[in-house]
Amino acid sequence: MMLQQKLKLLLNENGRSAMRRAGKFNAELMDVIRPHVQAGVSTNQLDKLAHEYTSDHGHIPAPLNYQGFPKSCCTSVNEVICHGIPGAYVLQEGDIVNLDLTTIVDGWHGDSSETFLIGEVSEEAKALIQCSFDSLNAAIQILKPDCPVSDIGEAVTSRARDAGFSVVREYVGHGLGREFHQEPSVPHFPNRESQRTLLPPGICFTIEPMINAGKRLTQLDPTDGWTVRTKDLKLSAQFEHSILMTETGPEILTKTQNGPQPGHVF
Repeated sequence: MMLQQKLKLLLNENGRSAMRRAGKFNAELMDVIRPHVQAGVSTNQLDKLAHEYTSDHGHIPAPLNYQGFPKSCCTSVNEVICHGIPGAYVLQEGDIVNLDLTTIVDGWHGDSSETFLIGEVSEEAKALIQCSFDSLNAAIQILKPDCPVSDIGEAVTSRARDAGFSVVREYVGHGLGREFHQEPSVPHFPNRESQRTLLPPGICFTIEPMINAGKRLTQLDPTDGWTVRTKDLKLSAQFEHSILMTETGPEILTKTQNGPQPGHVF
C-alpha cells in the first residue's frame, strides 16, 4: 500500500467514532433479525426485515444496488459460500444459512455476518460452523498494532486444517470506512502480499473466514452473476466482524448482544 493512500485510510477520532456507530447499528440489526431466522421463513422475508429496519432508522442497506446487487442483504444457504440473493426459498429444518448485513450510517459502513443453524443440523454442519466461528475469534485474538495481515491467514488456516476443512481463497476480508470495499485486502490464508501489509492503529477492516466442508474451490452462478457455491456442492460456513485497530489492539465494532460470544459451542 502506498504511504499516501495508507495515511488516507487511517481514521482520526471522529472517523473512529463514526465507524463505532455504524458497527453498533449493524450489530443491532443482526439481533433484530435473529429470532426470524428459522424454518418456514423465506430468505425474501429476512431481506424485507433488514431493509425496513435499516430504512426506518434513517440508514441505508449497503448491498442494495451495489454493483447491481438486487437485494438489501445476502443470504447464503448450505453450499452457497457468499453473495446469496434473497428470494422465494423457505428455510428448512437441517439447513444452515449465513446472513450477511452491511449498513451505511451517516456515510460510514458497518459489516458483519453470522451462520445460523435451522433446527437440528448434521454433525458435519455443526463442526463446520464451529470451525468458522472459532477461526474468526482466533484471528482477532492474535492481532496487535502494526502486525502483518498474514497473521490472520495463519490463524484461520491453522484452525481449518486441524478440523479437516478448507479455506476459500477467492473471496477475502477488506478495508472498511466510507467505502464498502477498500484497502487493505484481508485474505484468510497467508501470502506474500499479506506478509508485507501491516495493520496500524486507525485502520478498519473485516475478517470473514469462509470455511468449506470439502475442497476450497468455488463456482460463480452464471445465471445471476453473484451466488458463489462450493464447486463440490458441500457445505460452507462464515462469520464476520468489522475490526478497528487501535493503539492498544483490535476493537470489535459489530459485537451483538444476543449472538454467540467467543467460546460458544454450537
